[in-house]
Parts: sequence; C-alpha cells; structure tokens
Amino acid sequence: MGKLSFPLIVLALLTSLLAGCAMPPPAAGGSAMAPAAEERFSVLPDPVDGSFNAVLVHGGEVAAGGWDHAHNEGRLYLERTVEGVATAHVENVSDGVTREVVLRTLADRGFDLIITASFDFMDATAAVAQEFPNRGFVNVSGQRSNDTNFASLFGAMETSKYLAGMVAGARAAEDGSYRVGYLATVPVPEIVRLGNALVLGMRRTCPDCVMDLHWLMSWDDPEAEAAAAASMLDAGITVIASATSTPLPLLLGEGRSFTYIPDKRASACEDAPDACLTATYWLWGPAYVPIVQDMMDGNLPSGNRYYGFPEDMLGLYGFMEGQVPQPMVPDWVVPEVRAVLQAMRSGEFTRFDIFTGPIHDNQGNLIVPEGVSLMQSDLEGIAPELGTHLGRPGCTICMNWLAEGFAADAVIPE
Repeated sequence: MGKLSFPLIVLALLTSLLAGCAMPPPAAGGSAMAPAAEERFSVLPDPVDGSFNAVLVHGGEVAAGGWDHAHNEGRLYLERTVEGVATAHVENVSDGVTREVVLRTLADRGFDLIITASFDFMDATAAVAQEFPNRGFVNVSGQRSNDTNFASLFGAMETSKYLAGMVAGARAAEDGSYRVGYLATVPVPEIVRLGNALVLGMRRTCPDCVMDLHWLMSWDDPEAEAAAAASMLDAGITVIASATSTPLPLLLGEGRSFTYIPDKRASACEDAPDACLTATYWLWGPAYVPIVQDMMDGNLPSGNRYYGFPEDMLGLYGFMEGQVPQPMVPDWVVPEVRAVLQAMRSGEFTRFDIFTGPIHDNQGNLIVPEGVSLMQSDLEGIAPELGTHLGRPGCTICMNWLAEGFAADAVIPE
C-alpha cells in the first residue's frame, strides 16, 4: 500500500507463519466459538456429508456486530440461496501462530471452500491453499491470490461512503452548522480512501461544509469513539459519520442533539432510529453465491475480485429497494442521492469517477489533475515495490492524502 502502511503490508506478505500444535478432537459440526481466551483456537466443525461445504473463519466474534456480523449474514444468505450448500463458521481465530493450523485442519476435514474474513489471514490462507490444490480459498480484504485455487475479495465501499457524504452534507447545511465529523479507525489506505470519498460526497451537496477528523487508532473501541464524538459535538459539529457500527446516541445518552451515519451493517440504524441518517453496509452473500456456484460447476476461485453496487454487494440504508429514507434526511437531497446510486448500480458512475480530477488536498495542493482518474492500485495504496511483488502496477497517486473539505489541521498519522 502507500507509504503509511507499506512496511506492515510487506512484512505480512513476506513472513511465514509456523504452526506445530495438535488439534483438539473433532466437534459434531456447525459453528464454534473459542471457549476461553487462553485457548489457542476454537473447537472446529466438521463438513456435512452429501453437501457442498463452505466455512467462514473470523478473527473476532459474530455477536459483537459490525464486520464479523455482516460476514455471518452473508454466510446465512449463501446457505438459504444455493441448494445443496452447508455452511459453518469459526470465531476468534486471532492468534497469528494458529491461523495456518485452523485452516489446514478445516481443509483436511473436507471443507470445499474456506473463506477467511480479514486481512490478517492473508498469508496463512495463501500458504494452506498451496497445500490443498483441490480446495477453494478466498481471503477478504487482502491483495494476495493465485491463478488456481486462491482468490482475494473486497469491495468498493468508497461508493457507499460518497453517497453517505452527500446525505451528511445536506443535513449539515440544513442544520446551519456546515460541520461534519468523521471518526476514523486506523490510518491505513482503506480508511483514508473511505474518508476521502465521504468528504467528496459531502462537498457535492454542501460546498461550504468542512469535515473534522478524529483517529481512534483502533478497529473497535466504543469508549474512545464516544469520547471523540462528544468532543466533536462540543465543537459545534452536528453530523458524525463513523467507520464503525457503534450506536453513538446510546453511548452519549440523552441531551445530545445530533445525527450520525454508522457503518458495516444494515441494522445499525435500528439502534438509534431518530438520530440515524443512513448507514453504509456490506452484503457479502451476493459475493459468496457466484463463487460457490462456480465451484459447484468445477471452477475453483482465483484472482482478485473487487465488487460494488452492480454486484449487489453494498448497501445504503434508506435508499435500497423496499426502504425509505430516514426522517432526518433532507427531502431535497433524496432525488440526487437516488440518481447517483442508480448510476452506480448501472456502472455509469464508478469509484474511478469519484476520484477523477481536479482534486486538491486539504492544504490546497493539486493531487489529481483535471481529467485524470486514480487507478485501482492508487485507491488501495499499493506502493510500487509491493505492486511488483503482487505482479500488478503500483500506485502513482498513492492514497496518503486528505481531500479538500477536511479541516486544514486534519492529518494522517505517520
């Protein structure tokens, strides 16, 4: 990725995980959760005889909501949608030494498809895929893949964020504050990209709006998120967009008047419906289904897959089929958001159109010249050295800048 995370990414790509511990006795099947923090891995499921068997491996817990919850919803969608498919999932596989052990055991037990639900599994998935050439492997959010049985999978959440930014800008303009806050998790190119899409969408509907930025430096820290949100509200911000699904109004309690945009799951708005403007969320099921159908036809997954609205992999709460906009969304912005969403679904307006110049950074420097569009490696922050390792072009306008619209004092931590 870009200069911010390149050393970490290269380390992940070039480091082999060693495993030498024995597995516990087989479980009866179904999903499994690590029973205690000190245990090295959870009891693992067995495949179902006579079915196509897919297993999803999580680094965290489904019940915690957010990222892992969304993936589990995709697993259940897959099981409901494709006849003859049995699924299982394993949670809390967070220890680097045991990831290969878990994946190797699942493959050895006969699972046809193993999906690993985070970047942290990338190297372990690549290693085990080589050992089991007749099994299918998919890693979500990594960049490694092969041409035979290992695919990477991710999606253009930046398009949903752009739409959410349009809603946020409209609300802030209606409030008269012209201030939006972004609670970012960790300073990697993905989160920078999503923030830039958010601010560009905001400026489309509110050219005078400014977005404040707070880095949580964690993927999941509700206490820190609540404190940061309270600080933003004290500074006069009236709309907060978060990179997590934390129910901010519930954490902050009564007496705080603001609207917010949570992330990752469609049900996030149900936590605080009166304050929620919309939610950006993943629909992993529609991405899993074609992979399984291809495998049932004899084709193992391979290469890099990057999906979006045309593949029904993303959602914007209140604007999808059968949904209505939240009460606090200004009426005047609804037709424009729907029009851009339709253009995205048809492929007429893509992530590359969002990042087509001229685009300046929040210091006034021209980053993307007029008529120039970012490449996929630019969006992902794939530095040239890493691109060579992955067999793809590296970035030329790497995602290590903040777009105009962010407050002038907003920075990306080194």
